[in-house]
Amino acid sequence: MSEEHIAVTRFREYLRVNTEQPNPDYAACRDFLFKYADELGIARRSFETVPGAIFVIMTIPGSQPELPSIMLYSHTDVVPTFREHWTHDPYSAFKDEDGNIFARGAQDMKCVGVQQMEALRNLFAQGIRQWKRTIHLVWGPDEEIFGINGMKGFAKTDEFKKLNLGFSLDEGMPSDDDVYKVFYAERVAWWVKVTFPGNPGHGSQFMENTAMEKLERYLASARKFRDEQKALLESNPDLTIGDVTTLNVNIVNGGVQFNVIPEKFEAFVDIRLTPSIDFNEMRNKLDQWVKDAGEGVTYEFSKHSDLKLVTPHTRDDPFWVAFEDSLKQEKCKFTTEVLIGSTDSRIVREAGVRAINFSPLINTPLLAHAHNEFLNEKVFLRGIEIYQTLINNVANVNE
Repeated sequence: MSEEHIAVTRFREYLRVNTEQPNPDYAACRDFLFKYADELGIARRSFETVPGAIFVIMTIPGSQPELPSIMLYSHTDVVPTFREHWTHDPYSAFKDEDGNIFARGAQDMKCVGVQQMEALRNLFAQGIRQWKRTIHLVWGPDEEIFGINGMKGFAKTDEFKKLNLGFSLDEGMPSDDDVYKVFYAERVAWWVKVTFPGNPGHGSQFMENTAMEKLERYLASARKFRDEQKALLESNPDLTIGDVTTLNVNIVNGGVQFNVIPEKFEAFVDIRLTPSIDFNEMRNKLDQWVKDAGEGVTYEFSKHSDLKLVTPHTRDDPFWVAFEDSLKQEKCKFTTEVLIGSTDSRIVREAGVRAINFSPLINTPLLAHAHNEFLNEKVFLRGIEIYQTLINNVANVNE
């Protein structure tokens, strides 16, 4: 049996560190990452936004440290597992005879952090130990629980400001074919709570102005919009789901018992707006839907932003030129898209930093958050080669 590649060994070691929410072992993760940084000779430190929410920051000073720096970012936590559905222990990092490595975090996103580290190991071996721009490898907690004590809290600190960031690389998504996915923006989440008051009464009556009537009218308006967006996506093969706005009513609450007409319903609506949509127009639609639903219907946001955070991805931006040329240099086919979910990059972009989401994983079924998440070691190792070129080019950008 051939000896395992050092990069694969480190990857599997990292996967065995259990950082599963809601009780991630961030102390053990810090210890692993500190040892990893020491092995490669990279300066490292830790920072806590609150006790226990540990960031690990590794820094390679640039030859022109006054230039805005590069951040290679990855989150260290992973989502829960349901072990009875796994063919192998999700923290054993089992590797089968085909080189598939099964573990929670194999795709999301411990692979990327190790790919970046191993790319640096290879560059160091070539005698390249410094670039024009300072490089910070930042490993953050709590991304999977929306980052309140993670990137959201970190971005408000002086520690974050001192990084002097100019460009960030963060996780993307695997592709099930041979075309890499590159994401320059994320859809914006509007989480809307709609309240439908109505006349209560006995369940045997035809009551007027009930909460259910109003809920039904609202749902019809929302469904019409949803169907329009779905038809737009299906009618244009050049569009991805990130190019349209999705809407789903995910919770409806109300009622007390079988024979009582409720005095109120509440609906919780998850809307993900593509950056190309007119946000003011969408707000007007929400206003009209509650008006059409009936008297007294109101809505409020539990999550909302009007910021359209789009990273430049044309040839007039020097960082994009370096990124795009790197993929071309590596002969990678790729598409540019809007990410349908949320990552910590939304917070980084909000802080005024360009951010690209990219996981160099192709020919891989998307199993992030799913049972039996795995990544093939050949795909993993190819990603390291791509990151070597990316780091070398992006960290030497003149601006």
